[in-house]
Amino acid sequence: MKICIINGPNLNLTGVREPGFYGATGFDKFIPELKAEFPEHDLEYFQSNVEGELINKLHEAGFESDGIVLNAGAYTHTSVAIGDAVKAIKAPVIEVHMSNIWSREEFRHKSYISGVAVGVIAGFGLGSYRLALLSLSRL
Repeated sequence: MKICIINGPNLNLTGVREPGFYGATGFDKFIPELKAEFPEHDLEYFQSNVEGELINKLHEAGFESDGIVLNAGAYTHTSVAIGDAVKAIKAPVIEVHMSNIWSREEFRHKSYISGVAVGVIAGFGLGSYRLALLSLSRL
């Protein structure tokens, strides 16, 4: 199964940015761990701080992958365009967040992705990505 993990803005700083909140492990270490843990999947990883690049990657992966794990970061709460991109592609998308967005600031309670994703996983740190991979395996 080919799965693309797509991360949005500031997630390149995971492990450095607010480690008390997001943890001390960055994606440069975590992605190889996921690949070792899920050898049956062909995992691709993409991160960008640019909204248009995320949309382009969704368009590409949405027709080439069997599933997408998407953490759009703050764009989750602001980007109608990313929500529209998820709606337009054929690959199932699971929205993930490391933190429980519903226990944070009220503006984070709104997602333009949740309504067009097959599911949402939030609040389990990097484990949210593991849960998303397991979920996609069972679709």
